[in-house]
Amino acid sequence: MDAIKKRMNALRIEADDSAAKVDELAAKVKTLEQENLSKEQEITSLQHKNQMLESEVEKLEGMHKDAKAAADESAQHGTQNESLTRRLQLLEEEAEENDKVLRETNEKLRQTDVKAGHYERKVQALENDRDQWEKKYEDMAKKYADTKKELDDFVSEIGNI
Repeated sequence: MDAIKKRMNALRIEADDSAAKVDELAAKVKTLEQENLSKEQEITSLQHKNQMLESEVEKLEGMHKDAKAAADESAQHGTQNESLTRRLQLLEEEAEENDKVLRETNEKLRQTDVKAGHYERKVQALENDRDQWEKKYEDMAKKYADTKKELDDFVSEIGNI
């Protein structure tokens, strides 16, 4: 019986050890289940973060595409700006040349106006001279006619005598 008691004690000890081990393993299982639950929650959270980051990446890619398009458009505007700047410069040079030609033309016009005024005065003087000559001619023609009449009268008087 001693052997049975020993065996029973051994079995009790073994059962206690097993129960302790079961308790320990149950606690370990519970800890692992909690860790598993925590990991699943972390996975869910990370999946959600991943989805958020993917949408953010898509948003950033869209913004990058828009920025690239804006940069291309800006480059095109830069090219157009350079072209317009060159054209503006050419137009300014042409305007300066036109201003120079206009000043020269205005100077020539002023000189022509001065000459025209001079010639108008000469024409006026010549017209006055002509008018005086016409008046003298008319006076002389009248004197001639009068003198001729006197001569004709005198000749006719002489012829009657």
